[in-house]
Amino acid sequence: MRGLRRTLARCDLVLLNQRGHLFPWIPVFLAIGIGLYFLCPVEPAPWVHAALLATGALGAAVALRWPGGLTSLGWVLALSAAGFCLAGLRAHQVVGPVLDWRYYGPVEGRVVGLDRSASDAVRVTLDRVRLERVGPDKRPDKVRISLHGPPAELVPGQRIMTTGHLSPPQGPVEPGGFDFRRHAWFQGLGAVGYTRNPVLTVAPPGEGRTGLFIFALRMAVSDHIRRVLPGDVGGFAAAVTAGDRSGVSQVALDALRASNLAHLLAISGLHMGLLSGFVFAALRMGLSLVPALALRFPVKKIAAVGALGAAAVYLALSGGNVATERAFIMVAVVLLAVLVDRRAFSLRAVAMAALIVLVLRPEALLGPGFQMSFAATTALVAFFGWLRDADLPRAPGWAKPVLGVVLSSAIAGLATAPIGAAHFNTMSHYGLFANLLSVPLMGVLVIPAAVLALFLAPLGLEIVGLYPMGLGLRWILGVAHVVTGLDGAQSHVPGPGPWVLPMMALGMLWLMLWQGRSRLIGLAPAAVAFALWTQADRPMVLVADTGGLVGVMTEQGRALSKPRGAGFVARNWLENDGDGIDQTGAAARWPGPEGKLRRVALAATEVVHVIGKTGAAEIESCVAGEVVISSVPLRLDGPCEVFDPKRLLRTGSLAISDKGIVTAQEKAGARIWNTPPAPKARRLALRQ
Repeated sequence: MRGLRRTLARCDLVLLNQRGHLFPWIPVFLAIGIGLYFLCPVEPAPWVHAALLATGALGAAVALRWPGGLTSLGWVLALSAAGFCLAGLRAHQVVGPVLDWRYYGPVEGRVVGLDRSASDAVRVTLDRVRLERVGPDKRPDKVRISLHGPPAELVPGQRIMTTGHLSPPQGPVEPGGFDFRRHAWFQGLGAVGYTRNPVLTVAPPGEGRTGLFIFALRMAVSDHIRRVLPGDVGGFAAAVTAGDRSGVSQVALDALRASNLAHLLAISGLHMGLLSGFVFAALRMGLSLVPALALRFPVKKIAAVGALGAAAVYLALSGGNVATERAFIMVAVVLLAVLVDRRAFSLRAVAMAALIVLVLRPEALLGPGFQMSFAATTALVAFFGWLRDADLPRAPGWAKPVLGVVLSSAIAGLATAPIGAAHFNTMSHYGLFANLLSVPLMGVLVIPAAVLALFLAPLGLEIVGLYPMGLGLRWILGVAHVVTGLDGAQSHVPGPGPWVLPMMALGMLWLMLWQGRSRLIGLAPAAVAFALWTQADRPMVLVADTGGLVGVMTEQGRALSKPRGAGFVARNWLENDGDGIDQTGAAARWPGPEGKLRRVALAATEVVHVIGKTGAAEIESCVAGEVVISSVPLRLDGPCEVFDPKRLLRTGSLAISDKGIVTAQEKAGARIWNTPPAPKARRLALRQ
């Protein structure tokens, strides 16, 4: 008992030293609960949620009734339980029908979204869907179709019809990989597919258009901008003003990614901060120039209200994705702090923004947008807060803006580089240089010109703002292409294990949020995470969930069984390996003769890939120890393991090693978003 009291007394002392700095930990423990929900191997039963709610309530009661050493433990339990239950509630709130078979036929629906796929094709999202011979109980609420046919003029709210292929959202391309089915579940997508046929208009925008007013306004703004500024410059301008990235070509997008400038496309904290800061400064300066107003009214607070209104309009115009919502919440917290005469930039403001986003969209925690935006913001606020309080020599006045831009770009780049590398498997070696040449121009030219164009648009003079905006964006695209063309501009890194990012995040959060010298403890888990990343072990053999592609690890890198087809899967495998080669080059590595029957020997087994009906005709039997992968239905005599499309539909993609076979379904678990489809269903390798 005496030892327990000593422990509680020490906890009291530690918490006392952290007084005033504990609020930022609230979203951290809420995120831990959310992460635990998504890690569950099976969908938690209702009694699990009830038990956790009771545990959380008990923890909160203990924290409130006996403040002191038990407070921290009580709130940790309460917040983690709340995060777990919030994620479960959200997953069940968005429940909707999911197509569980391959469908080919008429597809009709209302246009509610437009973007561009990785293959540079326009994609349209439809709601109020109608499918031939599909009842309302099995009809998806939303579908997304890539348009590979003739160009179509699409208008928000318009009802269109085409003939196309639809399939359930695809599972992970490899066991433990990114689960698109889960992502589609939270987006409300019940099917995805493509069409090569013309798109016909069934009805113009009409009934129900009120709910799509903002979307229609965004597309109208985007179309007008792209008519004035053609090409990638116009697509870039539409992306930073209306959140419409469908006008940016894949070539430009690849260049922006390789130069670490792709963040300028997404309306995030940079854009929202620049716009609201420009409006705030312009209003405050303008009001201050009128003595009658400056002496009688709080012009600083009036400017804050005006900037908040401008940020709200920008949020609506941008489409309101997670990054933009996070940016708006952060700006709103900062401006509200100005209104109540509190410090505007603080870790409390960042924590409040994270808390609001996690409560509204718990699934955002898993996305790179949430992780990178909050990593950059938290690092910048923590660093400049430390710099403000540190007793360091002050820089000359003329050097402060330059030093601020350099430090901001460097800190944000360092904070987001591991996350970007983990999700996208690339690192830009000249990203800091590219950002130094581009980010200042966004602040001094692009965003002010966009605001000017907005105010002059009612007079028909928007070209006055769009022209200089185009000049700035043309410079940024030029920087991206030049940097991408430099030797060694980009390198590829293998994907980390599942615990690397969480461990790294917790370590760096401890370093930034904890007060005192013990904050340096956070460097230990971050270092361990980096060490684990360097030891990442990639599967020896990977199999696509259609049986159409097999990848074998060789001394030169992963070898693919065919040079074309299943390009999305091939690209993801090679990126996760940290390999920059293309599919054709990887196919040339195959360690055996070409043909429709590919064999590769491992230490304890032999993998045989049967390609198409021609390959199936060449094999009639198999032996023990063989694993046969077929892209067509196959029956063999013999004690081997056969994975044809029918079986792969149940198992998903495969990872094969000397230790055995791991399926994507085993890794993903039995969750609400990946209930296996009926055995009679067949799968389509989506060409998006």
